[in-house]
Amino acid sequence: MGRTSTAKERLIEAVLELIWTGSYGSTSVDQICERAGVKKGSFYHFFESKTELAVTAIDHGWTEHRKKLDEMFSPVVPPLERIWRCFRDFTDEQRELQAKHGRVLGCPIHTLGAEVSTVDEKLRQKLQDILSQFVCYYESAIRDAHAQGVIQAPDAPALARILFAYGEGLLAQARIWNDLTHLDSMEAGARLILGVKS
Repeated sequence: MGRTSTAKERLIEAVLELIWTGSYGSTSVDQICERAGVKKGSFYHFFESKTELAVTAIDHGWTEHRKKLDEMFSPVVPPLERIWRCFRDFTDEQRELQAKHGRVLGCPIHTLGAEVSTVDEKLRQKLQDILSQFVCYYESAIRDAHAQGVIQAPDAPALARILFAYGEGLLAQARIWNDLTHLDSMEAGARLILGVKS
């Protein structure tokens, strides 16, 4: 029996790392193949273009990340603790990535979205869909917190979008300044936004 090829998986992993540590525009098919240890012919066997690979890779990354989010935002976890856990996970992940790559990388979805939103409609739509799904996790936590009387948030969708923009903004600042201290006040700022009385 022949050995099962892992070329497709290696290409997916390679493009995710390259566009997160660098940029989508500056990442070539040749670089992706080199990082993955895959011949260019194999690349085109699996994917018609770099865009198709990127969309597949983003889908894969989101599917994996949702498993973690589903645990953090489980209904058995107190509503606001879900959000605090998510923010702590952001910081822990960025610390690990900084140790590995020597830089703060921020959010891959927002970083990529800011780069390609005006030039690649297929990628933009995929990223927008993922971000919309992410906001729903915040919305469910806010809605539950309001129902339990923990906070006053009659418009949970609007507050979720504000909270999401705040968190992603801090991640972007941390990337730009290459400084994790921008994340130190993430939870404290979120408490102000949510009107949490300590």
